[in-house]
Amino acid sequence: MKAIILAAGYATRLYPLTKDTPKPLLKVGDKAIIDYIVDEINTIDEIDEIYVVTNHKFAGHFEKWAKEKNNIKNIKALDDGTMTEETRRGAIGDILYTIEEEKIDDELMIIAGDNLFTYSLREYCDYYKEKNDDCVCVKQFDDTEMIKQLGVVVLDENNRITNFEEKPSEPKSNKAAFATYIYKRDTVKLFDTYLKEGNKPDAPGNFLAWLCGKKDVYAYVMNGECYDIGTHKSYDEVCELYAKK
Repeated sequence: MKAIILAAGYATRLYPLTKDTPKPLLKVGDKAIIDYIVDEINTIDEIDEIYVVTNHKFAGHFEKWAKEKNNIKNIKALDDGTMTEETRRGAIGDILYTIEEEKIDDELMIIAGDNLFTYSLREYCDYYKEKNDDCVCVKQFDDTEMIKQLGVVVLDENNRITNFEEKPSEPKSNKAAFATYIYKRDTVKLFDTYLKEGNKPDAPGNFLAWLCGKKDVYAYVMNGECYDIGTHKSYDEVCELYAKK
């Protein structure tokens, strides 16, 4: 199994913090955001390579970080060649770029490089192996207004996704998907098909929504938290939370 960490965004909403530093390398507590993610990936023996796909502006930052990190798995930073928000490939475009550049023909974990989470990736991977089908992490919410800003899933009695809708005005359930996916080897080949059909290359949830109409996809309903760091307020809140730990 391979892992791709998505880190090609420019995080302009966090300027000036991210003007010269990529968001995944911002510190929370005593570690960078991406270090928490890699530490969890390291609990999964099946993963033997970690690819961090980034843009040309920040490629040097991640190359330096990868060289300095004393890690048990091979980490490689990939430069997708883009320099601005206007020219970026989009998350799905970057996933396909990594698949093609590294000739990935394997199971694949894909995870957003700016999310902090408290659930176990090891347990998530065990769930994936049990289901033997594509999987995504899902969390149940009680806040109806909050879930309207997320990708909402409807599940059957076996936690198979029967419906997916991005940022619905009227959510059909209280469960939302987060950008942590595990895809089977045959599914990895479908990223090329998805983009060749002219579908949106940006949010990775768009691929999931498309895939649910073609294959069984299961939800791992996480027992923990996931923090999406997108604004100064959310970053400050997470820093305060981790300072108390």
